[in-house]
Amino acid sequence: MKIQQFEDKYLSHYSYAILSECERKIILIDPSRNPEPYYEYARQEGAAITGVIETHSHADFVSCHLEIHRTTGAAIYVSRLMNAKFEHKTFDDGDLIELGKIKLHALNTPGHSNDSISILLEHDGKQKALFTGDTLFIGDVGRPDLRESQKNAAVLREELAKKMFRSLREKVMILNDNVVVYPAHGAGSLCGKSLSKANSSTIGREKVGNWALRDMTEDEFVKELISNQPFIPAYFPYDVELNMKGADNFGDSVPAVKLSQTQGEGCDRTAWVVDVRAEEIFKEGHLPYSVNIMEGEKFETWLGTIIRPDESFCLAGETAEQLNRMIRRTASIGYEKLIKKAFVITEGPLKNQKLPAIELKDDQEKYTIVDVRNASEVNEKKIFTNSISIPLPELRKRFTEIPVDKPIVVHCAAGYRSAAGSSILAAELQGKAEVYDLGEAISDFK
Repeated sequence: MKIQQFEDKYLSHYSYAILSECERKIILIDPSRNPEPYYEYARQEGAAITGVIETHSHADFVSCHLEIHRTTGAAIYVSRLMNAKFEHKTFDDGDLIELGKIKLHALNTPGHSNDSISILLEHDGKQKALFTGDTLFIGDVGRPDLRESQKNAAVLREELAKKMFRSLREKVMILNDNVVVYPAHGAGSLCGKSLSKANSSTIGREKVGNWALRDMTEDEFVKELISNQPFIPAYFPYDVELNMKGADNFGDSVPAVKLSQTQGEGCDRTAWVVDVRAEEIFKEGHLPYSVNIMEGEKFETWLGTIIRPDESFCLAGETAEQLNRMIRRTASIGYEKLIKKAFVITEGPLKNQKLPAIELKDDQEKYTIVDVRNASEVNEKKIFTNSISIPLPELRKRFTEIPVDKPIVVHCAAGYRSAAGSSILAAELQGKAEVYDLGEAISDFK
């Protein structure tokens, strides 16, 4: 038996291949959008992919389960509670998949969502591993509030939190302490609030180090779980629905986005230009209604936060190579079909400026300072006493709250979010006030 872990570092996502060495068969768990790494692993092992298990309908990435089924004939296993729209086999309490000496047991572990399952792996009759999806993370558990688009969301959130309390204690904590825990996410994921950087653990270690497994009442657990959760990107409900019906093939959908030879033509106020270039280059010249979401580790998260899934957008980059990379990354959250046009940008009529730290230090009252960090960051430490706090995910809706009688300075914690935030404000305000990005110079004020 072999267990292979795959990582998408941009979405802090882990997926898995379970190989039966005697039968040369593979079961995948929670695969990402691009199936090629799994095909390559199967080729290297001389094995066939015979099944795909989804621990739930994911909110933060799009899975390739349907594409793998179409390509290989592999069965897709999901909980009956997912209400999946594709051909599948139900996999719930009492259900079993046998693969040589491997037995995979389904455990219904609702809490993150009602359709959440965990998969217990036995080998040679011994409990070996638990694939926990978004139920148990290393150091944390899955948040219960990602179905916010549903009616009675607050009630549902508390109901799910109570289910999580019971799932952990009745299904997870009763397993042997030496069972290895393999989660679907690590540090950086918005599916929890305090995930560890570790990519695996054991039941025993989590009983000691994970806050959610300590001795407490249900009420104490619920209060802690639902408090101070991070924001919910706009694309999360969209991906839940897309995963429930199954996405188009990655290999067809990505090449369908063609690179245009004309810069900006057809991009107008009805479609934002998502400019992925470095902020220094962007500020030297860009198109109207551009938002600077730089190529970086959290591109997907901020793209799916700033651009809603009911919008289209143009994608601008420095080179064709960069654009091709970013189209593939856009597809990982199912946004490639929203791309109206993709093109290389070499110049633009608009410029933005960074504000030297010395100018802000000399006279802070001369400026309106906008803090686009998350509310939890501001509560922990406000950097400028008189700043206006509008988290970046809310900026497009709330920019009218910002007075325009003085120049505006935008800051975050390190410079990535302020590049996006300042570009949004400059586009929305259309010259009503000068907009500056403090950028990395924020470090001078901490």
